[in-house]
Amino acid sequence: MKIHIKNGRLIDPASKTDKPLDVFVAAGRIVGVGDTPAGFEASSVLDAGGCVVCPGLVDLSARLREPGFEYRATLESEMAAAAAGGVTRLACPPDTDPVLDEPGLVEMLTHRARLPEFAHVHPVGALTTQLEGKALTEMAELAEAGCVAFGQANRAVVDTQVLLRAMMYAATFDFPVWLQAQDPFLARKGVAHDGEVAARLGLVGIPVAAETIALATILQLARETGARVHVTRVSSAAGVEMITAARAAGIGVTCDVAIHHLHLCENDVGFFNAHARLDPPLRSTGDRDALRKALASGAINALCSDHTPVDDDGKQTPFDEAEVGATGLELLLPLTLKWAREMKLPMVTALARVTSDPARILGVDAGCLKVGAPADICVFDPVADYLVSREALKSQGKNTPFLGYAFPGRVRYTLIDGHLAFDGTLS
Repeated sequence: MKIHIKNGRLIDPASKTDKPLDVFVAAGRIVGVGDTPAGFEASSVLDAGGCVVCPGLVDLSARLREPGFEYRATLESEMAAAAAGGVTRLACPPDTDPVLDEPGLVEMLTHRARLPEFAHVHPVGALTTQLEGKALTEMAELAEAGCVAFGQANRAVVDTQVLLRAMMYAATFDFPVWLQAQDPFLARKGVAHDGEVAARLGLVGIPVAAETIALATILQLARETGARVHVTRVSSAAGVEMITAARAAGIGVTCDVAIHHLHLCENDVGFFNAHARLDPPLRSTGDRDALRKALASGAINALCSDHTPVDDDGKQTPFDEAEVGATGLELLLPLTLKWAREMKLPMVTALARVTSDPARILGVDAGCLKVGAPADICVFDPVADYLVSREALKSQGKNTPFLGYAFPGRVRYTLIDGHLAFDGTLS
């Protein structure tokens, strides 16, 4: 199909372009930007008047819940959510059931995700078998099956010798290692940030030291092995400072932050709001503000949704018994725009954190609108409100602290490999 996207404001962070330009798509690729290619005759025209045309969003953490947790969400429901949110590529953590520690499981997932209207799925393979932190997986075979990196989701490798060997092996083949920095002993039984709110509510806290102590180990082993390390979902000002210092010392480390941690803090737990039970926990206002500034400056490399759909039963329980996580695929764009407005950032800078920057971390040809690039495109209205409601969410998980809120930034069209995967003008 040949598609002409006209009258839009093209923002391409990879080339730092921000101006009115038309985009032309054919055979799943961008064949023209600006002037009409010779002999091009569109079979479909999308009017992007008043809208921004940008690369499809790239999400570094989205749980699809398959295989094993279909009662929480299905591949179909979460791929519909991705398209509705303008997300065209996503990385999924390995904590499925069974765990993504065998090539056959990875191949099954990627095969199921190959429908034209589905976002590109990039599995993160398990670093250790069953995520138990004891024996290394066959990373080379998993990489051949399609894994772009290796990690533990939110489970720690307690045995530092195992972690050292895993990072040495990964460094040998230049496989990226993605790790969440959280000491399991300091975080044991914790359900909220170790601060005033947890103390007032009688909740077991998780101190910032749980992040910094684990991070110190990760960074030191990265120095020793030369492994490419990506720290997922950093949550504290102290953690950002450590990563910044490590970079200055020559350690190759990147990091991301979850979208909820830019807008929420420990106070949003309120009176035991289970939708605000997240991992890592929402921290202090000082931490939140530091994360916002670090993402703006580039000290934090990328922004992710940390999409974790949970069924109603998992949230309609006491706070300390509730399942962790919030849905985020459909909120990634509007919450990114909200952060950018509040920080007075150019839209091209903000969109880089959810397009070209995470694509670079993934190591994939995505996140740009150059001629020849895959036609993964998001067209959104930066003024029209998106009301977060159970009815509006395509995700099977309706668990979000933002239910009932309205944010400017409504997706009009999402193209995946030149296929119109979402048409918001029909809803």
